[in-house]
Amino acid sequence: MAVFAISDLHLPARQKPMDIFGPHWENHFERIAEDWRARVGAEDIVLLPGDLTWAMHLEEAMEDLGRVGELPGRKLILRGNHDYWWSAIGRVRRALPEGMYAIQNDVLQLDGMLFAGSRGWIIPVGENADANDVRIYQRERLRLEMSLKAARRMDADAPLIAMMHYPPLMDSAKGFSDILEAYRVRDCVYGHLHGAGLNGAVRGERGGVRYHQVSCDGLGFRLYMLRI
Repeated sequence: MAVFAISDLHLPARQKPMDIFGPHWENHFERIAEDWRARVGAEDIVLLPGDLTWAMHLEEAMEDLGRVGELPGRKLILRGNHDYWWSAIGRVRRALPEGMYAIQNDVLQLDGMLFAGSRGWIIPVGENADANDVRIYQRERLRLEMSLKAARRMDADAPLIAMMHYPPLMDSAKGFSDILEAYRVRDCVYGHLHGAGLNGAVRGERGGVRYHQVSCDGLGFRLYMLRI
């Protein structure tokens, strides 16, 4: 069993093309799917931390969910800031294809490993940080801790992988990293960043947690394999 990750697929619900963001996005899902089929087996796990489709409603998202669902492996999805289709979690889970799971402030155990996480938010920095961002950030900290606490209640020692959409820390701010460290998260995968924003992404080990930036364009539209 292997664990892969890739985020921000931005599938073309209602045929929204991604190549408006640059020619490197042309046929991006076809390229991802080709790599996916070549490398992922039926028992492997693929983490998809957010921005799966441009759909605005769950009904519109069904075609894109089906395209991902028919690919090999077991898929774990997390809500991103553009996943407007993501409604009540029970409704989302009932709509998912077989072998696809949704993580939302809770935990899933597969093959002795724990998978948990929360969307996260912009990390407010400085005295002039937007008050609304501060409020949402604090709420997301509580949600992440709730998820990780549930994981450690389930198994105190199992390898724990956290999924987040927003970057969990910055070089200038700890962000969510103190919570990840407190619950002994081994790996944290995240997306959200694109283009020049990828240059400042935190990668590698910090405080015992291994951070992996997995936005698909930053990966050359190929899946990222975690060391397990």
